[in-house]
Amino acid sequence: MTAAAAPHTPSTRASLLALAGFAAAVTAAALVGVLSATSTAAEYAALRQPPWAPPSWVFGPVWTALYAMIAVSGWLVWRRHGWRGARTELTLYFVQLALNAAWTPLFFAANLRGAALVDICLLVAALTTTVVLFARRSRWAAALLVPYWAWTVFATALNLSVWRLNAGG
Repeated sequence: MTAAAAPHTPSTRASLLALAGFAAAVTAAALVGVLSATSTAAEYAALRQPPWAPPSWVFGPVWTALYAMIAVSGWLVWRRHGWRGARTELTLYFVQLALNAAWTPLFFAANLRGAALVDICLLVAALTTTVVLFARRSRWAAALLVPYWAWTVFATALNLSVWRLNAGG
């Protein structure tokens, strides 16, 4: 008979510090995009786009809400299971966050829309797996990632369309 793993019960201070850490990681991922391509709205407007493409002003509010949910999601898994108890899940969480951070520099700063498409496809795969694994640890954490997953799938279709409409870039 094996003993059950001790539950992860962080102190309030440790829990708040971890939440701040998850928020900082998500903010860093967002800042990579913001700082790598400062004129994304103008560049986006200059691209040929499919008729279903949203206006550029939509992206800021959507991503702000999504990044908040992403941070809380990771923190919920950590709070319940800790790094040791959810190593695979949290490692994959940070992999998808790195892929997320890489997209804007590829798409806008480097004008590598095909490479950005590969990146976002890898992001969808990593994110899908993260949602599935998070669901085993915390249904709330997984549920918080679902809007992000849906937006990323939509963004993948948009990336593909823009890439095709603009000669592959």
